[in-house]
Amino acid sequence: MRRAALLSVLGASIWATPALGQASVRTEVDTTVATVGDRITLTVSVDHPTGSRARLPDSVSVQPFEVLALRALPVETTPDGARSSFELALTVFELGELEVPGIPVEVVAADGTVEVLETDRYGIEVVSVGADETGDIRGIRGPLGIPISSWVVALWVLLPLLVAAGLYLLARRLRPRGEDRPLPALGPLARPAHEVALEALAELEASPLLEQGQVKEFHIAASDILRTYVEERFRVEALEMTTREVLDGLASAGADASFRVGLRTFLEACDLVKFAKARPTADESLAALQLARRIIVESVAVASPEPEPATAGVEVG
Repeated sequence: MRRAALLSVLGASIWATPALGQASVRTEVDTTVATVGDRITLTVSVDHPTGSRARLPDSVSVQPFEVLALRALPVETTPDGARSSFELALTVFELGELEVPGIPVEVVAADGTVEVLETDRYGIEVVSVGADETGDIRGIRGPLGIPISSWVVALWVLLPLLVAAGLYLLARRLRPRGEDRPLPALGPLARPAHEVALEALAELEASPLLEQGQVKEFHIAASDILRTYVEERFRVEALEMTTREVLDGLASAGADASFRVGLRTFLEACDLVKFAKARPTADESLAALQLARRIIVESVAVASPEPEPATAGVEVG
C-alpha cells in the first residue's frame, strides 16, 4: 500500500485521548483505495461533555472530493459525556494519491463557548476502473423470454408479408409494358473504411486542438474516428454504445481478439480523458493517436482483387 494510504489506515485507528471534560474528534474512512466514481464513507465522531453539542459547517468542502450526502447520527451517551457522529458520503473523479482535507467541527458548550476542532486528513489512492488484461471477453447474455401469444406472432410475421406481396402485384400491374430502358451505370465503389479512418486521424493530428490546450476535444474526436471505423467495418453501432458494449458487439461479430484488446486499451484511455478528467500531455495524446493508427492498419484484411470497371450502360433486349 502506498504511503498516503498507510498514513490513513494508521490515523483511522487513533483516538486523541482528551482530558476529562474536553472535546475530541475522530475520523474514519471505509477504504483508502477506490476507483473513479466510487462511494466513500467518511465518519466523524466527536466526544464532548454532557450539555454541549457538536456541529459541522453549513457548507462542507472536501475538494477534490465531492459530498454526495451528509447526515447526523443519533447522539450516544458515553462514560465521560456524549458522542455526536456525522456520516458523509463522498465521491471523486480524479486519479492519483488524493487527500481528504481536515473538516472544522464546532463544539458549543452550554454557556455558549465555542471550541473548534479539526478532523484528521486522509490519503486515498484513486485508480482507474480495472480491466481484464487476459483479453477474454465475457459472453453476451441471451435475450429474456417474453410471453407472447402464438396468434400475435403469426400476425406480426404474416401481415408485413401480405402487404409486401400486394404492393409487388400492384407495381407489376401498373408498370408500362414494352418500354425497356437501358440500366443506369454503376456508381463508383465506396472508399474502404480503413482509408477514411486513417485520413481522419491525419487531419486530427494536423489540427490545432493540442496546441490550443483542447485535450478533451482531441480525445473525443479520436474516439469517434475509431468508433466510426468499427461501425463501417464490423456493422457494430459503436457511436451509440459504451466501451464495454462495443467490445461485446465486436466479439459477437467475430472480430479478431487482438483487435478487440488494442481497441479496448485505446477507448479506455479516451474515456479517462472524457469522463474522469485525466489530462495527458501532448506527447501522450499523439502516442494514443499512433496506437489508433496501428489498430486500424493491423485489422485490415488481405486486399481483394480490384473489380473490373463498370460499363456506362447495358442494353436489355
